[in-house]
Amino acid sequence: MEDENSVDKKFQKELNSGVAALVLLDIVSRAEQPMYGYQIANMIGESKQDVSFIKQGTFYPVLHSLENNGLLTSRVEPSVSGPPRRYYSITPDGNQALARWKTIWTATKNFADSILRS
Repeated sequence: MEDENSVDKKFQKELNSGVAALVLLDIVSRAEQPMYGYQIANMIGESKQDVSFIKQGTFYPVLHSLENNGLLTSRVEPSVSGPPRRYYSITPDGNQALARWKTIWTATKNFADSILRS
């Protein structure tokens, strides 16, 4: 049997994966213009919540996965203050997926809350 720490880490990793995708897709969807990673990280940081599982270095794979699945598009532009920046925008498929995912999230959260309150 795995130790508690290992089991907890596995549970947290599985939970974080879907939540990060939902949150990142929502942030990009609300942007008036395409966003680059540092801007997204700042929005997450401004939430004042403990979101240690969505650190700037760890959410890039999620953004790439969303792009690979056709939910985001990106373009690279030069930056005057450093390396080129990759700007992300949501696609029509991304907007549709986000709407479905929000419904799934609400139903899942409500179900879990109803069971865990008991």
